Amino acid sequence: MNELEYLFIPIRIGDMELKNRIVMAPMGTGFAAEDGSVTQQLIDYYVERAKGGVGLIIVEACCIDAPEGRAGFSELIVDNDKYIPGLSRLVDAIHAQGAKVLLQLAHAGRYGYSRWTGIQPVAPSPIPSRYTKEMPRELSTAEVEAIIEKFAQGARRAKEAGFDGVELMGSTGYLISQFMSSLTNKRTDRFGGDTSSRATFVVEIIHSIREKVGFPICCKFSVDEYLPGGNTVEDSKIIARRMGQAGVSMLHAWAGWHESPEPMLPMSVKRGAFVPLAEAIKGVASVPVIAVGRINDPRLAAQIIKDKRADLVAMGRPLLADPYLPKKAAAGDLADIRMCIACCRCFDVLMEAMRRGKGEQSLVCALNAELGREGEKGLQTTSLAKKVLIVGGGPAGMEAARVCAIRGHKVTLWDKSDRLGGKLILAQVPPYKEEISNLISYLSYQMQKLGVGVELNKEVTPQSVLDEKADEVIIATGASPLIPDISGVEKGMVISALDVLRGEDGVGEKVVVIGGGMVGCETGEFLASKGKKVTILARRERIGQDIGPTTRWVVLKRLYESGIEISTSTQVESIADDGIIVNKDGETRKIEADSVVLARGLVPDQKLWEALKDKLPQLHLIGDCFQVNKILEAIHRGWEVGCKV
Repeated sequence: MNELEYLFIPIRIGDMELKNRIVMAPMGTGFAAEDGSVTQQLIDYYVERAKGGVGLIIVEACCIDAPEGRAGFSELIVDNDKYIPGLSRLVDAIHAQGAKVLLQLAHAGRYGYSRWTGIQPVAPSPIPSRYTKEMPRELSTAEVEAIIEKFAQGARRAKEAGFDGVELMGSTGYLISQFMSSLTNKRTDRFGGDTSSRATFVVEIIHSIREKVGFPICCKFSVDEYLPGGNTVEDSKIIARRMGQAGVSMLHAWAGWHESPEPMLPMSVKRGAFVPLAEAIKGVASVPVIAVGRINDPRLAAQIIKDKRADLVAMGRPLLADPYLPKKAAAGDLADIRMCIACCRCFDVLMEAMRRGKGEQSLVCALNAELGREGEKGLQTTSLAKKVLIVGGGPAGMEAARVCAIRGHKVTLWDKSDRLGGKLILAQVPPYKEEISNLISYLSYQMQKLGVGVELNKEVTPQSVLDEKADEVIIATGASPLIPDISGVEKGMVISALDVLRGEDGVGEKVVVIGGGMVGCETGEFLASKGKKVTILARRERIGQDIGPTTRWVVLKRLYESGIEISTSTQVESIADDGIIVNKDGETRKIEADSVVLARGLVPDQKLWEALKDKLPQLHLIGDCFQVNKILEAIHRGWEVGCKV
């Protein structure tokens, strides 16, 4: 049997048969209406993943008790029969594409925000949350029993809407997690006590659902909470056995809470890092087990199934990046998969939105600009094919070329380098950034697949662009290092961060990095990994402020652990022959250095644009030469311009 074929062996869960072993993991989108009802945007989003060939979709968290149990605005709600028609439309649309679908039932518990709901959060015990910074109110025994009934009623409504089953959100620190955990459950009634007793809440939910509806029940739970004094794998084995005895149909093995000090999402987390947790539960479970977390490659997913470490594999972010991953894997066309790079922009946006409250932003993907815009059908074939010239082979240029070619234009792409990728080539160099190579490979393959005329080592001049006589010209010439106005910056010991990442020789043993943003932090870590003694200087009070919240704390933890000296609120006065003169808190001092690395940022390279803007009517500017930013902004503007051409 071909290794990938293990992913496409059907499996039966209760009376539900899945066509393959690939599960779309539940992930909040912000696409629901503010009143918790289903929107057309939400339907379009899930339908696209169903079209892509996934066997099972687990629809994002749906609150069974609003507003008290709601974790955020634009979260689905299922606490009233009025929500059934909208949920039914969602189910019917997914079923029409051949996928099965579960609804995840959730209650926020102590992860609720009173500033949104106007209600004090509730919990098994009155223990404050480091995540929300709020003190919850302890639920009475009668209130706990009422919530159990609300979970059961939520399941009934899901059944009436046509769902194939439900999943209980017992992971990540929400209410069911709180009852399971020794950290947050100090109760003395039947819902508290030892590990087995702390499982009573979820066990009674399962029993109550079983009494009302006869369809599959999955429970997603944190097998290891990664919290000092919290539940471990051994605790979870006990809980898993109790859920199995209660009649659960499937177990979804996740890890950690929002408060956990261990990283679970960034690209620094190795692929398949949490599969051992699923494997441990599979060893004691009598029902199928789902593995999830940092599984972005179908070859890895298939190996997990082949080795019987889990029965199914769930993917969240990989299906945001490429909804058609299952179909492409089934066809064996792995190079055509737009593989997730675990940049965490999806989580960053939602985390920032949760802090703001009302008006929160919905889910985005750095690599897939169509996410959330599936219904707009931006990639429509053009009725007027044009000759399109794109100057620049970075992510923005290649994405624009991909979109234009799909739409039917004749596309030529020029780049001065000897390979495609632009700044991505350097972005993949620092430690733990290797996943960025996925994007280079994918976009380069698209140029070949779609017949884009790529010319490398191309010296581009305004005249050569004019001579091409293209109908549309897209400029994606990138950006150049910002050279700060500092005395001594012209000295030979001074080098740009980009040149360091290119591997240029001449970096000494004592290195000062000027710039505390993402580039400065990553370059500093890169140099430290080479054994250099590194100091990072930042003008601001905090470093890494342009790094997303999901990743920033992980990067800073590594920087401090690596022994890098970090000096914030520090002004550089001049660069001497043997070091750098700085001023911090009104005190001037010298930091010895053999090399000084400039990492103050980039400036758009708009020379070609300036030379052509009055000569070509159809001229577009994208990528860093439009505005210096990150991968998401480059890809999204490339896509948007490509759709308009």
